[in-house]
Amino acid sequence: MKDSGIEWIGEIPKGWTIKRGKFILRLLERSVKDDDGIITCFRDGEVTLRSKRREDGFTISFQENGYQGIEPGDLVVHRMDGFAGAIGVSDSRGKATPVLNVMDSDECKRYLMYHLRSMAFTGVFLSLSTGIRVRSCDTNWNKIKNLLYLLPCKEEQEKIVRYIDEKCLQIDNAIYKTTASIEEYKKLKQAIITKAVTKGIRGNRPMKDSGIEWIGEIPSDWKIEKIKYVALFSPPCDKTGILVDTVVTYLPMECVKNGKYIPNTKEFGKLSTSLNEFQDGDIIMAKVTPCFENGNIAILEGIESGYGVGSSELFVYRPTRIVGKFLFYWLRNSFFMDMGCATMTGTGGLKRVNPYYVRNCEIHYPPEKEQEEIVAYLDEKCNEIDNIISRKQQLITELEAYKKSLIYEYVTGKKEVV
Repeated sequence: MKDSGIEWIGEIPKGWTIKRGKFILRLLERSVKDDDGIITCFRDGEVTLRSKRREDGFTISFQENGYQGIEPGDLVVHRMDGFAGAIGVSDSRGKATPVLNVMDSDECKRYLMYHLRSMAFTGVFLSLSTGIRVRSCDTNWNKIKNLLYLLPCKEEQEKIVRYIDEKCLQIDNAIYKTTASIEEYKKLKQAIITKAVTKGIRGNRPMKDSGIEWIGEIPSDWKIEKIKYVALFSPPCDKTGILVDTVVTYLPMECVKNGKYIPNTKEFGKLSTSLNEFQDGDIIMAKVTPCFENGNIAILEGIESGYGVGSSELFVYRPTRIVGKFLFYWLRNSFFMDMGCATMTGTGGLKRVNPYYVRNCEIHYPPEKEQEEIVAYLDEKCNEIDNIISRKQQLITELEAYKKSLIYEYVTGKKEVV
């Protein structure tokens, strides 16, 4: 081994050379063809036609000024997302905006791809950032061409690529299976909640028709009322004693996820008047898709000063004639959520649930003692499933870290393919 003179790399094999990008890479300016589809460079390293992955979530450009052609085999680095791994070799013919650096090389381009991705994962691109955007940097051609690259002989480059490709495929398959398993556990949790709050947990018992087509039969001693009769909707809060400089809870919609909330604080006197008020014990629920579809809801327990405000995109319920935690679980049942989605109006990703629906939807609920039994049962079951999901998510984190480590070790010569 020998010292590379590059801080993030350290020692490299003696037979490897070091060259600047401008001596091994060529920036391309291909022309666009009439039938070209849009190419996107994704953060997972795939460079492909949008139509092969997804069409939603992108800004639509009505003028294609500066668009460039891309061929299969071109090496691509996303100028703004390269730091996060948006670096790959295109598998398709298409066109893209100038935000993609499209390059060619006489070296093995997949080796250079892995080398560049390793730079991204070790923070090299972010260290070159000159902008003010958080967690972003402009990885332009001038930066790419002046970076130093490690180069074994081309035969060894290809050998390294074959090995990394094989190992990454194995890791990606494990991540895919684990992710699919997580989704199955989420569905199981949803099914358990829905069954418990619509049929109860006491086994066989006298039933009656709920009069609600999507619910069917419910236990005969359960009541049916509109939600607005068992809980206040967007209720006023008692702010007595809250001074201008009192620290209170502040919740943007993105801080409400999976039945929990992430506490934030702000001074009372510096809050916008357009926000929704809530107090300890209230339930908040997202009204915007896909947050509503994902069950972004939380019951507020132990909040700062007992008072807070949240995004205008949150509904607020205050239970009055129903156990709060039972209402919390009931609002997460599949029937309520599916019907709520059907009421959504708006365009694109900003569709909102109809407020009339979430106030006037009929809720069926048991006597208080049984509500508490159901809550205790769901707390236990949901906690078990959440723990399983958490372990699987940790496994994914570890697999992704291992994948990055593996790429680094082989493109820097710390390990040799035998």
